Amino acid sequence: MPAPERIPSRSLTGTGLVDLLTEGELTVLGQIRGASNAVLYCTVARDGEEAACVYKPVAGEQPLWDFPDGTLAAREVAAYEISEVTGWGLVPPTVLRDGPYGEGMCQLWIDAAPQREDGDENDGDENGGDGEAGEPPLLALVEDEEPGEGWKAVAHAEVGEGRTALLVHADDARLRRLAVLDAVINNGDRKGGHLLPAPGGRLYGIDHGVTFNADDKLRTLLWGWAGEPLTAEAVEVVERLGAELTPGTPLVTRLAELITEVEIEALRGRVAGLRATGRHPEPSGQWPSIPWPPV
Repeated sequence: MPAPERIPSRSLTGTGLVDLLTEGELTVLGQIRGASNAVLYCTVARDGEEAACVYKPVAGEQPLWDFPDGTLAAREVAAYEISEVTGWGLVPPTVLRDGPYGEGMCQLWIDAAPQREDGDENDGDENGGDGEAGEPPLLALVEDEEPGEGWKAVAHAEVGEGRTALLVHADDARLRRLAVLDAVINNGDRKGGHLLPAPGGRLYGIDHGVTFNADDKLRTLLWGWAGEPLTAEAVEVVERLGAELTPGTPLVTRLAELITEVEIEALRGRVAGLRATGRHPEPSGQWPSIPWPPV
């Protein structure tokens, strides 16, 4: 279905939105086509407040051989819980709840801001976006061997007729935070279509069903900082995550409802690894590092 025009309630933030998503009446308006699992566009309403949301019922999930335990819906909620601890707010409010087709993930709908064409003037703020004239592009294919100022190289890509181009992403602070989050949650599917710049300069990442695997599954288009030192901000966030993942904390208690103990221990290991190296991870070479299709 085409992208709807409905915008979320402006009077609710934070806990209020989570409560609305959890307890509101869920009404299915249509199905979002093209996804490998069932994705339903809905509204959720409660006490005069209403917002648009996405509902992914567990009953509509396709089984995956490398994720035999738990559900994709629960992993999406776990990704939101980790995002909230970072303080970056990179994942839209996401809850696990019952719905018209059984238990599933319910996530606030984000209306993506339009993107400017290459070469348009950029008066963006310090976070990399402005929400006024449109967002600068986050991904591009260039014919040069080097990415150019303001871009980071990812990989060379076939573009047809024996030609290749360089896939690049913006050297953007918001993307860099998302790259750290993906390394923590072991995101196996960070595609371009999962990046949602929102009005006002916010950037969200969506579709976190294939995360938290105990094995290294990191596949992403955000490899531009691979091997580089983490920012001071990211170091602080990783340290905080390490403390919050101590056995018995509220975060660990919550995660135990969503993913397995083995996966929680692997999560601790990834965070400890980032703390020890102080650097963005590099592709392991044991797993395809770029998702396919990349969009």
